[in-house]
Amino acid sequence: MIESATRTENTDLAHRALARLGEHTENSDSDWALGLLARARAQVSPAERAEPLYREAITRLGRTRLGPELARTRLLYGEWLRRNNRRVDARFELRAAHDLMVTIGMEAFAERARSELLATGERVRKRSAETLEGLTPQELQIARLARDGLSNPTIGARLFLSPRTVEWHLRKVFTKLGIRSRQDLLLALPKSASELIPA
Repeated sequence: MIESATRTENTDLAHRALARLGEHTENSDSDWALGLLARARAQVSPAERAEPLYREAITRLGRTRLGPELARTRLLYGEWLRRNNRRVDARFELRAAHDLMVTIGMEAFAERARSELLATGERVRKRSAETLEGLTPQELQIARLARDGLSNPTIGARLFLSPRTVEWHLRKVFTKLGIRSRQDLLLALPKSASELIPA
């Protein structure tokens, strides 16, 4: 409601909705609740107060399992940055939002992020959730281990491969996923429920 109200410049409705949200979340110690509250406050705040609130929301929601809320927050922050003529900063947030949304199947929001990226002058290759299916089982295994912070020698030792072979596979993974670094793997390969359940 707050997002819709701010987009239609209905500030009274946005502030009433924010007050209601605040009643339910202000006394919480949950990163989820406080992250949503920070995002909502950012949307109704003047520019000098909005940015730290968006960053707080991203930090808090990044500590939860709520990928959709994190992705939407990065999209809103990226849109805000673009409207404030900060294209380079906007691209980083919009790319992160786009990649996460594609990965978890939020196609309509991913298209919104893609449109925003295009507005910053960035070229955006259309990706779909099926992109992950293009990885071989070994590439997927290596990508997950790299995402979890393991070095190439450690991955190689676990999988009985040389570090150079691991590096070769990772280059292929980056190309297939349209990413540039290990850091991007965190967004391109969020932990699935099956990974979180001990075997």
